[in-house]
Amino acid sequence: MSTERPEPASPACLAHEADDAYMGFATKDELAAFLNELLEAERAGTGVALRSAGTAAGSKFAELLRDVHHDEARWCAMLLRQLKALGVPASTKIGAFQEKALAIEALPERMAFLNRGQGWVVKKLREMLPKVRDDSLHRDLSEMLESHEVNIARTNEALKG
Repeated sequence: MSTERPEPASPACLAHEADDAYMGFATKDELAAFLNELLEAERAGTGVALRSAGTAAGSKFAELLRDVHHDEARWCAMLLRQLKALGVPASTKIGAFQEKALAIEALPERMAFLNRGQGWVVKKLREMLPKVRDDSLHRDLSEMLESHEVNIARTNEALKG
């Protein structure tokens, strides 16, 4: 009998070299599609918040809508930066959400619709975050999630009062 131990088939120390999909993470293509989908949605949200803030001038909603516009623009910039880091082209589209939201004339109803759009982003982020391996992207998307949750809560509060 030989006293030599057989070499393991796949050493645990090589797990970091495994393909992202094999390890349960999103692939580069999946991340690119996801980030572009969010970018289109955030562009739409930016347009809705900006135009709505103009309509809301002097009302209790004006500051909130300016803040939401600022956040949406901030997240567009982050998504563009992350797409560039991935080495993939950014979509140039604006989500259809913008036209639908701007067709709503009454400001409180439009804001409630905008909030549902923010909720859609929150849902998508919660689904994708566990699949994001890159620390920088994960951190940015986590901050985006928190920001959207805060804006949803602020809007709900404003619409109540």
